[in-house]
Amino acid sequence: MNTYEEFQRPGRIEVICGSMFSGKTEELIRRVKLAMFAKQRVEIYKPGVDVRYSEEDVVSHTGNAIQSTPVESSQSILLMATEAEVVGIDEAQFFDEGIVEVCNELANQGKRVIVAGLDMDFRGVPFGPIPALLAIADDVLKVHAICVRCGALARHSHRMIKDERLVVLGETQEYEPLCRKCYNEITSKS
Repeated sequence: MNTYEEFQRPGRIEVICGSMFSGKTEELIRRVKLAMFAKQRVEIYKPGVDVRYSEEDVVSHTGNAIQSTPVESSQSILLMATEAEVVGIDEAQFFDEGIVEVCNELANQGKRVIVAGLDMDFRGVPFGPIPALLAIADDVLKVHAICVRCGALARHSHRMIKDERLVVLGETQEYEPLCRKCYNEITSKS
């Protein structure tokens, strides 16, 4: 590819956010697989701390999986994604704040950056670097789970175990998706 073509290629940041069990990773995998089908060079990264289903693969709650590279810091992504046209990043809320600049730099290099992450933590507070990623994104998709209590659209990841640490990796034994009303009813009792 010559310099002119490289300059003309548009970069972009796409953020997929929502609560747990809302299909964020499923959508990330879908978009990445479409890019692979189009014969684009794809690299996928996830935080090394996320080993719930696999140490290396990005895996959705439904079991859909795709090969990824676990990394310990956002800067590693910038160093490793030099040949990629499309960069997928899962569980972005677990990365350091530098992930925002990394995504910006990758997009400025003409890469398509697809990021998935929780927009709020278990307390209902914006989670880590996700708000800043939403601010710089070219496209945002907010996905919802279904409230396990009433069937409404869920926006909260309610932690069912007593643990005040911000990061507690878990599944359906530790978390449940709740709508605003059910979340407020449960948390006002605690």
